[in-house]
Amino acid sequence: MTDWILALVPVYGAALLAVVTFLSCMALPVPSSLLLLTAGAFIATGDLTAPAVVGAAWGGAVAGDQAGFWLGRLAGTPLRNRLSRRAETAAILQRAEQRLHRSADAAVFLSRWLFSALGPYINLIAGATRLPHGRFLLVSAIGEAVWVAGYTGAGYVFSDQIEALARSASALGGALAAGVLVLVLGRLLWRALQEERDS
Repeated sequence: MTDWILALVPVYGAALLAVVTFLSCMALPVPSSLLLLTAGAFIATGDLTAPAVVGAAWGGAVAGDQAGFWLGRLAGTPLRNRLSRRAETAAILQRAEQRLHRSADAAVFLSRWLFSALGPYINLIAGATRLPHGRFLLVSAIGEAVWVAGYTGAGYVFSDQIEALARSASALGGALAAGVLVLVLGRLLWRALQEERDS
C-alpha cells in the first residue's frame, strides 16, 4: 500500500499531502512522514514546488490537530463531568489538568515532530482537559511547521537516499515515543507508590 501511495505523490502532490497529514493527525496509520520525505525529493527534481507542498502539508496537519482537539473537547466533557461527580475523583482530575496545563506547550510542541506518534493522543487530551484553544492552535501550528519543514527539507537534501532515510526516521520516531511512554508510566507508578506509602 505504501508503494501505491508514494506513486501518487507526483500525480496529486499537494492535495494528497494535505489529506494524508490530516489523517495522520487523527491517528490513522498512513505514511505521512515518508510522503513528506518523498515530496522533498520531488521538490529537488523540480516535479513539485516547495510552497505548494509545504503549505498543503502544514495546512492538513494543523487541520487534523484541530479536529482531534475539538473531538476531545466534545467527547471529553461528558466523561469529565461524570468523573467529577465524586469529590475525590474531581480533586485528582483537577490536579492532573493543572499539571498538564503547566507543561502543555512543551507536550504539544514536541508531539508534533519529535514524538509524533503521541501527537493525536495529545490533541484529544488537550481538548478533553479544556486547554485554551488559542494556546493549543499557536503551539500546534509552530510544531507542525517544524515537522513539515524538517521532513521535506531532509527529503530535498537526501533525495538520492530517501528509502534509507525513511527507515531511520521511522525507527527513531517509534523508539522515542516508546521511551516517553515508559517514562510517563514509570513516573505515574512511582507517584502512586509514594502516595500509598504516605497514606
